[in-house]
Amino acid sequence: MTGTSAPSTPSPTTAGAAGPPPGEGARIALRGAVLGRPGAPVLAGVRLDVAPGEVLAVVGASGCGKSTLLRTLAGLLPPLDGEVTADGAPLRGPGGGRALVFQEDGLLPWRTALGNVELPLAIARVGRAERRRRAAEWLGRVGLAGCEGRLPHRLSGGQRQRVQLARALAGQPRALLMDEPFGALDAQTRAGMQQLLVDVLHGTRATVVFVTHDVDEALFLGDRVALLGAAEGEAVRLFTVPRPRDRAAHGLPATTAVRRDLLAALGS
Repeated sequence: MTGTSAPSTPSPTTAGAAGPPPGEGARIALRGAVLGRPGAPVLAGVRLDVAPGEVLAVVGASGCGKSTLLRTLAGLLPPLDGEVTADGAPLRGPGGGRALVFQEDGLLPWRTALGNVELPLAIARVGRAERRRRAAEWLGRVGLAGCEGRLPHRLSGGQRQRVQLARALAGQPRALLMDEPFGALDAQTRAGMQQLLVDVLHGTRATVVFVTHDVDEALFLGDRVALLGAAEGEAVRLFTVPRPRDRAAHGLPATTAVRRDLLAALGS
């Protein structure tokens, strides 16, 4: 089962409009985009719409351009051609309510868990009392209440990823861009982090683009799965994931059919 249409959502906000409603996820669009570095394009003719609040999982073979796509959406890598927009306006540089989460947690070793989560809030000039409150609240939401004073070296790999997730979400981003954030974790911790992500995103309206090499992770987390470089002349192929989002749904016929089609496309 494949699909190329996004879930029904309001029309995109144009550059001259008043802007999206407060708290709504970003609408991201690529039109004929060529992505890569000058002289070394990786993806060409990319056409993609990510609806506000959607979780789009991105898979593909090594070197197909998954990280290139994510860095373009983060504003770290300008498109070589075509159009990349957020809420109808050209995407220019980092910021703009977008947060990037990597496989490496990137925590500052001299700052406590609370201090690491506070950091982007401090940069945004949020008052000390408010940023401390928000940082503590998010540490609680990711299951780290009581660990506020611990330095990163006293945290496990899964705990450090929880701190990174709390840090990203504390700033209330409208788009969360995740580059294989659970790839280095053991299977049990990884499954726990996947469920945690689903749980903490409930109630937020952030748009999520989640890069992974794991098809089952993509099917569990994504509303849709984007396969990059599926075939010659096809930059992106989209698969709609049946719901509900539940581990028990993994063996249902509809989900099994999408998994089979996705693996076949990857193999081709």
